[in-house]
Amino acid sequence: MAINLTKGQKISLDKEAGVKLTKIIMGLGWDAVKSKGFLGFGGSAPDIDLDASCVMFDEQGAQVDAVWFRQLHSKDGSVVHTGDNRTGAGDGDDEQIIVDLTKVPDNIKSLVFTVNSFTGQNFSQIENATCRIVNGSDKKEVARFNLSTLGSHNAQIMAKIYRHGGEWKMHAIGEIGNGRTFDELMPQITPHL
Repeated sequence: MAINLTKGQKISLDKEAGVKLTKIIMGLGWDAVKSKGFLGFGGSAPDIDLDASCVMFDEQGAQVDAVWFRQLHSKDGSVVHTGDNRTGAGDGDDEQIIVDLTKVPDNIKSLVFTVNSFTGQNFSQIENATCRIVNGSDKKEVARFNLSTLGSHNAQIMAKIYRHGGEWKMHAIGEIGNGRTFDELMPQITPHL
């Protein structure tokens, strides 16, 4: 059973999965809050474009690469974004980032996952927003992080996956922020490296 992560929590991905992970999927899902129409009828939900990003850092904390809706593959091929969902329509993951841990170059120390509202809505206008880590081999959920914290922020630094003692660990950062892309969150990301 998947663990529900809380802000600041650290876990061993292998221990939580029960196996040595070779591939993980970061899934992002969300729905727009539906407005109520006249007498409760005819409500609508605005299109909300949340974007998942993965920023790759070296041992010194320098950004090496980033995978997001404008660059769907890392230069080394270890990280792949499955594509931009601009509405949150559908059930399950609306966007996914797939990481082949066996192909992440040795000079990469950490991968930081962020979520941004590209259309600018804040999280009080978004419901059922979750990020989850899935074992890419058997598709079982390893960990889940609830992003539906109501507030005026429109971005969140979700988690950092990092190398430690020969294994991959995860730190649920859960820090709120503001910015339409991961670039605008960099001043908030760097202290967590």
